[in-house]
Amino acid sequence: MPAYIARPTTVFPAHKVTTGEIVDDIRTHHYDHPRLKYYLRVVGNTGVNTRYFTRPLTASTVSGTAGIGERSVAAFEDALNLGEQAARQTLTAHHVKPADVDAIITTHSTGWSVPNLDVHLVDRLGLRPTVRRIALTTLACAGGTQALIRAVDMVTARPGSTVLVVASEVISAVYNHKDDAVEHMIYKALFGDSAAATLVTDQPIGPGLRVDSPADTYEHVLPNSLNRYNGRADHTGFHFDSTKEALTAADDVLPHLLDWLGRDQIIDWAAIHPGSGRIITDTATALGLDAHDSRHSTDTLTDEGNLGAVSVLRVLERTHDDPPPAGSHGVAVAYGPGFNTAAIHGTWTA
Repeated sequence: MPAYIARPTTVFPAHKVTTGEIVDDIRTHHYDHPRLKYYLRVVGNTGVNTRYFTRPLTASTVSGTAGIGERSVAAFEDALNLGEQAARQTLTAHHVKPADVDAIITTHSTGWSVPNLDVHLVDRLGLRPTVRRIALTTLACAGGTQALIRAVDMVTARPGSTVLVVASEVISAVYNHKDDAVEHMIYKALFGDSAAATLVTDQPIGPGLRVDSPADTYEHVLPNSLNRYNGRADHTGFHFDSTKEALTAADDVLPHLLDWLGRDQIIDWAAIHPGSGRIITDTATALGLDAHDSRHSTDTLTDEGNLGAVSVLRVLERTHDDPPPAGSHGVAVAYGPGFNTAAIHGTWTA
């Protein structure tokens, strides 16, 4: 039984921050760092022009000195509000009543709360008390694709289900001036805040990606890769670290991804997680695609940054605005800490 992924809806917070503002902020807080000029040059080369934060760059929970408690509360509160907005807009856009949602799958890795987004959104959206729930909490950049995979599984197991997928990330929570290595400077410029939601059903509700079966989904964890990307928390807040090996992590996974797809499988388009310019380019090249084919990922990176779990949903939304031909084969692929990969192969339906 096929599953259909409807057009996602992405929402962005109010505070648009330019890379120039990030550069000025780093210069102000690290004026005496011996590698400052190099850092600023690297930040300027991330490929990101603008991104959106839920709070001003000058807020105590962003470039200020707020501790872990204040940062955590702020990040979850903002993520919940964004997630609610995205969910309401997607339900309205597809003419689905909250009472008709059979399951909700959420993904969120910034901030901390028990219960998590799923339970909060049951109340806020007015979902049925018996709605099925899956809360993904630490998958970060791969979370959106992973949530879609779980939705495909659920629709296959429970025909007739309407599954609401909600991804929300406040990655400005890891913007922390206690971190002053080059990778931390890159992440200050790379990440942006947002939320997105979509519906997965066994009958199409408009154009979108058709996934024929769970066999068209892929999950992979690269052995011995735990430290390539990882998050941590201490009294000063949240932090995101990586090693030099992180630069080649996607390249290490791509042969396995191609084996799963089948070396003779022709891919016409892709929704690639905009983790960086290199990740987009390397993945597109491996899939036999060019810059035009991966433009929606590049445009997302340039205009909005790396959106974490929201990223692939946002790229799929852009794909709806400038879609591939009906029947063309595409793949959505994202990478996350671990180093984990999540991918979905399907055909575009008009």
